[in-house]
Amino acid sequence: MIELMTISSMLCFTYKMITMSPLEDQKEMFLIVLLVLLCSTILITISAFSWRSHGQQKAFRLPQGDMGWPVLGETLPFLKPHPSTSIGDFMQQRISKHGKIFMSNLLGKPTVVSADAELNRFILQADSRLFEPGWSRSIGEVLGKHSILLQVGDAHKKMRSINLNFANNGKLKTPFLRDAYRIAAFVMSSWKNDSVVLGKYEARKLCFHMMAKNILSLEPGTPVTEKLRKEYEAFAKGVVSLPLNLPGTAYSKALKARSYILEVVWQCMEERLCRKKDVEEEDAKDDLLQWTLENSNYSEEQIGDLILGTFFGGYNTTSKAIALAIYFLGGCPKAVEQFEEHDRIVQGKRRGGNSELSCDDYKQMEFTQCVINETLRLGNIVPYIQRKASTHIKFKGYDIPQGCNVMAVLPAVHLDPSFFESPEQFNPWRWQSDHGIRRTNNFMAFGGGARLCPGAVLGRMEMAVFLHHLVINFNWELAEPDLPMAFPSLDFPKGLPIKVRLLSNPQVSM
Repeated sequence: MIELMTISSMLCFTYKMITMSPLEDQKEMFLIVLLVLLCSTILITISAFSWRSHGQQKAFRLPQGDMGWPVLGETLPFLKPHPSTSIGDFMQQRISKHGKIFMSNLLGKPTVVSADAELNRFILQADSRLFEPGWSRSIGEVLGKHSILLQVGDAHKKMRSINLNFANNGKLKTPFLRDAYRIAAFVMSSWKNDSVVLGKYEARKLCFHMMAKNILSLEPGTPVTEKLRKEYEAFAKGVVSLPLNLPGTAYSKALKARSYILEVVWQCMEERLCRKKDVEEEDAKDDLLQWTLENSNYSEEQIGDLILGTFFGGYNTTSKAIALAIYFLGGCPKAVEQFEEHDRIVQGKRRGGNSELSCDDYKQMEFTQCVINETLRLGNIVPYIQRKASTHIKFKGYDIPQGCNVMAVLPAVHLDPSFFESPEQFNPWRWQSDHGIRRTNNFMAFGGGARLCPGAVLGRMEMAVFLHHLVINFNWELAEPDLPMAFPSLDFPKGLPIKVRLLSNPQVSM
C-alpha cells in the first residue's frame, strides 16, 4: 500500500515542477502529468484525513490552524510561487488568521509553522536532543546517507568540525581570496561590451570553480573540470526534484551524476594516497579533500558524501546570493556609487604594483558587507528550515509533540517591520549604524546554533570579490524584467538577463 505521506510528497513536487515547467524537460513533464493522474485516482479511494482526528488536539495544546484537504493538506497553496522578497499569500493569510505560530499539514506531515522570531531562534539554536533534521528521504539518496544535512549528535559535530576547521584555517584565507580574484576575472573575461549575460549562470560558474579549486584543487577551464561542471549541474538540479527514478528525469540524472562525481573524488583520493610518501609537506594540496584525509578517519564513502554536501552548500547558496546582489544593485545606483572602497583598493594596488587582493583589502570592504547583509535579508535564499521534534517540547504555552515537524520560516522575520524599518526596501545603509548591528539576532540567513553554516565566512569573501570585479569593470542593468521567485527554493525564472557595459576606464584588465 502506498503511504499517505509519499502520495502527498509526490503531489507537492508535481505542483512545484508544473509551476516551473519552462525550465524543465518535456519528457519529465509528460511523466509528471501521468503521475498526477495516477495520484488523483488513488486519492478518490482515500477517506478524509486529519491529524486532529487522531485525538492529538485533545491530548496537547497545539497552535491554531487548518489541516486543509485530506492527504494534501495545505501543501499546494504553500508551494505557490511568489517573489522571494515577500512572505507570500499563504503565510500572510495564516499569520493574519492564526498568529505567528500556527498548525498546518504540509508535505504530507502535521507541521508547526513558525513566523515568530523567538521560536525560530529556539529551533535554530537547539541541538539534536530537541530537534533533528526533517529533510525528505529522497534528498538523502542524492546527497548520500553520510551527508552533513542528515547527521545528528556526535556524527554531525565531527563532520561539521572538518568543514569549520578547514574554512577557518588562517593560512588559507589569502589563497582563497587569490583564487576568488582570479576565477572572477576568468568568468567575466567572456563578457563582451554591450552584451547580455545571464547573471544566474555566471554566478554559478564562479561558485562551481571556487568549489572545485578549494575542494579538489581542480583548475577552471580544463577538460576534466568542465566535464565535472556539467555533471554537477545535473546533480544540483536533481537534489530537490520529483523523486522519480525513471530515464530522463532530473532525479535519475542526479543519481547518475552523483556516481560520476564520486568516481572523480575517489580517483583524486587514490592518487594522493599513492604518492603520499613521495610528496613533501610543503607541496601537499591545500584543499578540503587533503584536509579530510589528514584530519579524519572517515571511510571512502563518508568522504565522498562530505565532499558532495560541501560542494552543494557552497555552490547552491552562494551562487544565488551573488545573483541577488546583481539584481538588487542593478536597481539601486546610489549603492553602486558608494562603492568607493573598491576604487581605493585598486589605487592602492597600483601604487604597490600588486593586483591581487589581500586580507587587508578585504577588511576595507565595509559597505560591501552591508550590501551582502541586506541582499541576504531581503532576498531570502533559504525560505524555511525544517526540523522534527526529538522529544515533547513546550514553547509559549504551546505543545510540540515528539515526532511533529516544525518549520522555521526565515523570511517572516527578515521582512517583519517591527525588526526592520521599511523591510521591503533594499537599504544596505541600515547595517551601518549601531542600531542596525544590534538587529542581527533577527538575521538568520546562515542558520544558527550547531547547524550554523560553516562556510559563511568564505561565502562572504566570495561575494565580496565578485562584486569588487563587477563594480570596477562594468555598468549593468536588467535586460528584461525578472524577479527572484520562491518556488519555494529561490530562482530567477529567466536566468537574470543583464546588459553589461565595460567601463571606459576599467580598473583591471579583462
